[in-house]
Amino acid sequence: MTTRREFLALVCGAASITAATTAEAQLDPNQDALRKAAYREALRKVVGDAPVRSGRVKLDLPPLVDNGNAVPLSVAVESPMTSADHVKAIHVFTEKNPQPYVLSAYLGPRSARAHLATRIRIADSGTVTAVAQLSDGSFWSGSAEVVVTLSACLEEGLI
Repeated sequence: MTTRREFLALVCGAASITAATTAEAQLDPNQDALRKAAYREALRKVVGDAPVRSGRVKLDLPPLVDNGNAVPLSVAVESPMTSADHVKAIHVFTEKNPQPYVLSAYLGPRSARAHLATRIRIADSGTVTAVAQLSDGSFWSGSAEVVVTLSACLEEGLI
């Protein structure tokens, strides 16, 4: 006759093996590499082969986020916003989201200043990058690290 303690040990041991096997089967071992490749491809679609220089873009978001579903984000670009020299667009990317292309905001010389504030969804801790496209065709970027404790963007079937 099996005791209750032996039975529970047997069932719990089998359940943990099954759970570990199931979890292992669901996670893609190349998930990190796939997300980095998707990030590079999304960035390439915006800038093409043009060089992206660091500076002129100030990205402001909290370094530690409790909930990745609504992360406050502010982007400001140094520009006089004249017809000869202005920001045409601001693009935001995250390297760890299933879809790294977060948003685009298109501006013109009549915008008083090159600034935007919104909330975004972030799937995992990592780098958020803002790229500004200027009227002269140059691209400038700024980035910030963020730690997310409760992930968002966990749609099934995406990277």
